[in-house]
Formats: sequence, C-alpha cells, structure tokens
Amino acid sequence: MTRPIVLASSSRYRQEQLARLHLPFVVKLPGIDEAALPGETQRATAERLAVAKAWSVARGQDDALVIGADQVAELDGQSIGKPGTHEAALAQLLAMRGRTVLFHSGLAVVDSRDGRCLSASVATEVHYRDLSAEALEAYLRIDLPYDCAGSAKIESLGICLVQSVHSDDPSALVGLPLIALTSMLAQLGVALPAR
Repeated sequence: MTRPIVLASSSRYRQEQLARLHLPFVVKLPGIDEAALPGETQRATAERLAVAKAWSVARGQDDALVIGADQVAELDGQSIGKPGTHEAALAQLLAMRGRTVLFHSGLAVVDSRDGRCLSASVATEVHYRDLSAEALEAYLRIDLPYDCAGSAKIESLGICLVQSVHSDDPSALVGLPLIALTSMLAQLGVALPAR
C-alpha cells in the first residue's frame, strides 16, 4: 500500500511535474518565510527552504511523505527571483542575455512517521541567447512568465531564449528535480511504477 504523499508547494509547475510520476498526492501550502539568511549562498538557500517547506507541512501529518522544493537563480553571485511584473521580467532577461545563469533547485522529502529527512540541491547552468529587447518583449507578451525565477518558462516558449542547458537532472530547471526525487522516494520505500 502506498503511503500518503504530500507536496508542500503552491507551484502549479511542481504539481504538474509530480503528477508525471503517476503517484497519488495532495497539495498543502507551506507557511514559511522565504527570505535568504545573511551570508547564505543561493544553493544553501534553495535547499534550506525546501527542507523548511517540507517540515512546515510534515508537522501536521501522521504518516505521510512530504515533499518540499525551492529554486533560486543566480547571476554574478546575486539572486534572481520571480519578477512579478512585465517590467521586472524584461529587466531580468536583458541582464541575462548572452550570459550563463545558475539555477539551484532544492529538494527535501520528510517522512512524518519517523522524522527522517532527505535533501539535496541540484544545479542547472543555463546559457541564454543574446536576443534583442524586441524579441524578449515579444516572448514576455506570449508566455507571461512573471511567476518564474529567471523570467522564462523552459518547458514552453522560453526554450527559444536558451542556447544550452547543463544539469544532471533536466527536470530540475522547471522546479522539481524528478531524478533526485524518485531516488529519495525509493529510499523511503515508495514503489514507483517504472522501477
């Protein structure tokens, strides 16, 4: 019998990704402060927030496996968040064109039965094409990626902005590293259909 699986995330992108594993799950929203800590690296922030999200939901569960995830994009040592507006998204894309951005995708699975927590951070290097401001404007008006770190939906038209992607887990860029997740779930006794 499969244990209950809970995704501690409000992200529809992560929900769509988890659904690809054909495991039943429910979604519960985590209640945490997502601010980075002083002096914390982007990688550490992503993993810490993934763990915090999973624990914030796991405390209310008796026998569930709770999945938390977070992503922080980095350019020149500075964090790039979700733009929220068209203007902020255009500014991000202009700053990133012709450059390489590092996306840190944090992942955690908490077993609420015994308190075990598995966590990881998966890095993805994305090299952006050097496109004109007009091309970037056109992209934004079509894809509306204002809720995506780095202002691009790689799984959609945003692929046109990208010259190359390098990662051990290509699903990590969308926000939920499925290769790492399936390994963690297997360690916690979840029988996956394709394993």
